[in-house]
Amino acid sequence: MKTSQNYISFFWISESINVPTCFSMLTLAIKMMLADRGKYLMLLSGITFSALLMTQQASVFCGLMMWTAGTLRNMNAPIWVVDPKVEEVNSVKNLRDTTLLRVRSVDGVAWALPVASQSLQVRLADGTFKVAQVIGLDASTLMGRPREMVSGRIEDLRLPNTVVLDEYGTTRFRMEGKPPLTVGDVFEINDHEARIVGICKTKRLFSGSPYVFTTYERCLEYAPKTRNMLSYVIAGPREGKTEELVAQAIQRETGLNAYTKNEFFWSTIRWYIKNTGIPVSMGTTILLGMIVGIVISGQTFYSFVLEITPHLGALKAMGASQSLLARMLLLQAFSVGLIGYTLGIGLACLFGFVVQGRGSPPFYLPSYLLLFTLTVILGICAFSAFFGIWRISRLEPATVFRN
Repeated sequence: MKTSQNYISFFWISESINVPTCFSMLTLAIKMMLADRGKYLMLLSGITFSALLMTQQASVFCGLMMWTAGTLRNMNAPIWVVDPKVEEVNSVKNLRDTTLLRVRSVDGVAWALPVASQSLQVRLADGTFKVAQVIGLDASTLMGRPREMVSGRIEDLRLPNTVVLDEYGTTRFRMEGKPPLTVGDVFEINDHEARIVGICKTKRLFSGSPYVFTTYERCLEYAPKTRNMLSYVIAGPREGKTEELVAQAIQRETGLNAYTKNEFFWSTIRWYIKNTGIPVSMGTTILLGMIVGIVISGQTFYSFVLEITPHLGALKAMGASQSLLARMLLLQAFSVGLIGYTLGIGLACLFGFVVQGRGSPPFYLPSYLLLFTLTVILGICAFSAFFGIWRISRLEPATVFRN
């Protein structure tokens, strides 16, 4: 009972000199929590692991979803016109060439340009075959060009047999034992020469293929001939017209699907969530993280409360109210929860820093995900504290002294 006597003495002295109740509660709660280092570390480990698992898996899921819209993020086009059955940017159903003129004729359209998108085989100098996503842009305007060039000039695409390769492709297409590709290197696409005149930065594609940018006409030369070769029409609104209204006008007058960039982005995300197993796979792991946190934290915290029950009973006998003891338990649970949350987020960020340098798996940690994890962790802490509060609510102080 020596420890109980220490807690009783501290409580009595605090009350006698009018130390604020919240301060005494804070000090007593933290001292009780740290007294048993083993259970404290176990509780902290459970919260940390739960926060890490949920944040890491949710960040990989968000990263995968961002990859699905890689083409949209790489091409700065305000309005996208596609086949009526197309719901996501990677499902290309080619359009008739006359579609471009139909879009240009819609009131409110300032400009409309063709884009070709083909998944084609690339043959390297040593005969190795790789797959690339070849994007064909309008040669006169190069609208939809990559945002950032690492080396070379995008305007050199107007030269014969030229392409711009993204940074990922420079390592993906390098030959064994050779350095990454650079400006001036040559490979073949469908038996046609492709000379690199620029290296650009792009967002990764869901399929994992590098991006190769060229002109629209040259992309049609590279690709096997089919009846329809136009993949998308990108357009812009006239001054004074909003993208949403112009997109609605295009859809109404042509019968095609017309999306703003933001609408097409979320339509793509929804399609992958609905039609792939990614949400189930990632969601299962996130759910397991929550269950692990609840089970370990709840069991450990309840065991901790059982150990300090005599101390709580002694404080209750000295006049500590039920609400005061409940706040002490909540403080203990939330303090270890916030520490575990911070450690878990830190480890998740370290994971993201490491894998981003390697390029895979994808990792994207938005601010709302941090808030989601914090909410779940605080919920786990509240759940754990509930059992302790339920325990002390049934505690009779006399039993402590009787035992």
